[in-house]
Order: sequence, then C-alpha cells, then structure tokens
Amino acid sequence: MNEHPDTLIRYTANERTNHWIVALAFLLAALSGLALFHPALYWLSALFGGGPWTRILHPIIGLIMTIAFVFLAAVVWKDNRLEPRDREWLHRIKDVVNNREEQLPEVGRYNAGQKLLFFVFVVCMVGLLLSGLVIWRQYFSMYFPIGIVRFASLLHAVCAFLLIGAIILHIYAAIWVKGSLRAMTRGTVTPGWAWKHHRAWFRERTHAANPRARPD
Repeated sequence: MNEHPDTLIRYTANERTNHWIVALAFLLAALSGLALFHPALYWLSALFGGGPWTRILHPIIGLIMTIAFVFLAAVVWKDNRLEPRDREWLHRIKDVVNNREEQLPEVGRYNAGQKLLFFVFVVCMVGLLLSGLVIWRQYFSMYFPIGIVRFASLLHAVCAFLLIGAIILHIYAAIWVKGSLRAMTRGTVTPGWAWKHHRAWFRERTHAANPRARPD
C-alpha cells in the first residue's frame, strides 16, 4: 500500500485486520463471560446458543483473542516502550485533558497514555490466560487445589473488568481524538493530524530535516 501525498500510512492492512480480530474476539469473550458471571446477565447466553454452548465457547474465544493479541503486541511493542518524554507528558496531564497539545513534548507513534493502556492490556491478557487455564474445568481445573481455583476465579473476574474498562477508555479516546477512527478503518491519517497529535512520529515518517517544518 503506497502513501497518498495527502495522507500517511499509520496502520497496514495486516495490522488493522489483526486489531479487528482482537476487537471482535474481545466483544464475544466479554459477552459470554458476563453471561457466566452473574445470574442477572445469564440471558446473554442466548447469543451463543444457551448455557452449555456459552461455557464451551467462552474459553475458546478467549484463546483466539489472546493469540491474536500476541501477534498485535509483537508488532507494536517497540513503539510502546516508555521514554523520558513520556514522563513529561504525564506530568502535563492537565494540558492533555484541555487539548493544549502545543504545550506537550513531541509524541512518537503513541503517547504516554496509549502506552500505559497498552501495558494494562498486556497484564490483563496474561492474567486472564493463566487464571482461565486454571478454571477451565474440562481440561485443567482438576489438577489444582480448590483454593487455587477459587483465587484464579477471582483474578479472572478482576482482570476481565479491568480490561473491559480499559477497552471502553480506548474506544472513548479514539472517538474523542478526531481522525483516530480513520486510522484503524482506512489505515491512513492526514499530515495535519500526525503533526498535531504525534509530531515526532510525523517527523520520522516524513524525514523532516527542518525541526520547524509543518505539514501543508
């Protein structure tokens, strides 16, 4: 895919496909998990063909989500490493909230908030995978003491709710920052968007030699 003169490629087709596989698997895992979490939400199991099928499909969907996320994380891991400028960005959180980005340090492909959210995803995914294996009754739970199984059930629920909250925040931020959704649907952003929100990344992509250079 070649860049148009008026756009910059932010995500390749493979990255976007991977992202949407994770997103769809997360939605299905969340709905099936909530159906199993509390009797008041059991009606959600109708979406999966009833209780037995919900119990069968939930861990399988979870594995698909985890595997897809591993591939996605491997691609963006390098861009999510914390840097000194990220600490400065966090110290100026009031400017972030008030959309005063001209007062913030230049941001690479991801800002500090996005990086912290990414690591929340990683921790929650690991927690869900390990605890999910322990409580997967059909295959693994019989190998663990009941105390470990109970603790794993609690950990699974905590990680699930943290991940749901993080995903809601992720969606809100994507809507709040105009032009972000286009990046994950079309794969491109305008030079103006890149300059405003991810200036260091813009310089890297355009190889701008002049630090004062601005997009048209």
